[in-house]
Amino acid sequence: MFDTYNNKKILVTGNTGFKGSWLSIWLLELGAKVYGYSLPCKNDNDNYILCGLESKIDQTYGDVRNEDLINVCKKIKPDIIFHLAAQPLVLKSYEDPAETFSTNLIGTLNFLECVRNVPSIKFAINVTTDKVYENKDWVWGYRENDILGGKDPYSVSKVCSELMSDCYIKALKLNNLATIRAGNVIGGGDYAENRIVPDIIKAYRANKKAIIRNPNASRPWQFILDCLHGYLTIGSALYRDNNFHGSWNIGPSENQNRTVIELAECIVQKIPTLQIDILNNTKQTEHQSLRLDVSKAKNEIGWSNKLNFQKTIDYTIDSYLSESDNTYDNLLSRTNQIRQYIE
Repeated sequence: MFDTYNNKKILVTGNTGFKGSWLSIWLLELGAKVYGYSLPCKNDNDNYILCGLESKIDQTYGDVRNEDLINVCKKIKPDIIFHLAAQPLVLKSYEDPAETFSTNLIGTLNFLECVRNVPSIKFAINVTTDKVYENKDWVWGYRENDILGGKDPYSVSKVCSELMSDCYIKALKLNNLATIRAGNVIGGGDYAENRIVPDIIKAYRANKKAIIRNPNASRPWQFILDCLHGYLTIGSALYRDNNFHGSWNIGPSENQNRTVIELAECIVQKIPTLQIDILNNTKQTEHQSLRLDVSKAKNEIGWSNKLNFQKTIDYTIDSYLSESDNTYDNLLSRTNQIRQYIE
C-alpha cells in the first residue's frame, strides 16, 4: 500500500466531509501529495476543521456539479482520484430530491469524465453505498452481482452512479475504475444530521436524552479506518492489475450486524451518564435489515475488517471524547489511531 500511494498526486473529491477528511489524513501519512475538491465545511466541528487540514493539502473549493472539476483535474494531473463528493443522507434526499440527484449524478459524470480525459490517472475509485441493492429484507448478505434498486432518492441516485460507472468501464473501456459499496461507517469527527452516532454525541454534550429512531433496524456498522482500509486496498490491487476493476462490497462479516438499540446500549457502556429514549411510531423511511457479503474482497485481495463491533465502538467514542478537550491535537489523535490500527 505504501508503494501505491507514496509520492503520488491524489485528488479527493468531497475531502471536507467525514470520510474524505479521514482519507486525506491517511494518504498524508502514506506520503502522498493530497489535492482536495469540495464544498467548504458548514460547521466548525467538522473533522476537516478540527484537524486543520486546509494547511496540509492543496484545496480547491467547488461543487462537483460544475465542469470546473474537470479543468482542475487536468491542471493537477493526478495519479489517483477518489470520488467521495455526494449528498449522502437518506432523510435529506426526501426533503430535497432534486439536489440529491443533481449532486450524485452530475458529480459522478464529471468525475468519470476526469478519468476518461486525464491520461495521468492510473486508477480511480467511485465511492457509493451499501444501499444500492434491491433490499428484500432477507437475512443473507448482498453480493456484487445481486440486483440493484432503491426506494428513496438517495439510494436511487447511487444506483445511477453505479450504472454510469459500469457503462464507462464496459462501453468506454475504463479498466482503471472501481466502485466500492460501503455504509453505516462511524468514527470521530462525523457531525452530519440524522445519523445515529453523531445524534447521540450531540445529545450527550447538550445534556439531553438521545432519541433512538428505528431501534430494531440491523446494520453492518463499521469503523472509518476499516472502511478506508478497504478503499486503499482495492485501489492498490487495481494499481497493480486492472482486472480488479468493477464493483466491490466493503463491510463487516455478516455475523457482526447489530441493531440500532444494541449500538446505543454499547455506547452507554462507554458513556454511563448518557441517557437514551426510544421513539416509536416514526415514519418508516429505511429497511429494517441490510447485510453485505464481502467474500469477494476477502477471497480476491485478502481484505477483511480488522475490528470487531466492540472495538469499533471503542475507537469511535474515544475519538469523540478526545475532541471535547480544546487543547487536544485532533490531527495527531487521528494519525495515532491510524498507526494503532495498522499495528
